[in-house]
Amino acid sequence: MNLAAVEIKAFVPATNFELSKQFYVALGFEIPWSSENLAYVRHGNTSFLLQAFNYPEFIKNFQMHLLVENVDDWYASITASKVSERFGVRIDAPQNQPWGMRDFPLFDPSGVLWRVAQNIPTHATA
Repeated sequence: MNLAAVEIKAFVPATNFELSKQFYVALGFEIPWSSENLAYVRHGNTSFLLQAFNYPEFIKNFQMHLLVENVDDWYASITASKVSERFGVRIDAPQNQPWGMRDFPLFDPSGVLWRVAQNIPTHATA
């Protein structure tokens, strides 16, 4: 019996599907496949499915976590791309967290909260 898992993906909701696709491309993701209501979104070896799905109660409680090698480089790249201004989204500066991560919050155009983070020694504090 082989019960090996190969991959797990989240279905990220999008109130404005086309705008959300543009946002993720502006962040440096690629979209190798898309249909009318679903898109495969990828960055390196990470990926998710973007879905035209407009349920505000679900969206305001939906979060994604992206673990990266250098969170400060990601923050610098995202702020330099001006996605905050272009898409009217919020991004906050990186902070060290007591649970051993340095991260920053980024909201997509639908209001989905992304926490972009890197691991740091657990003795580091904000």
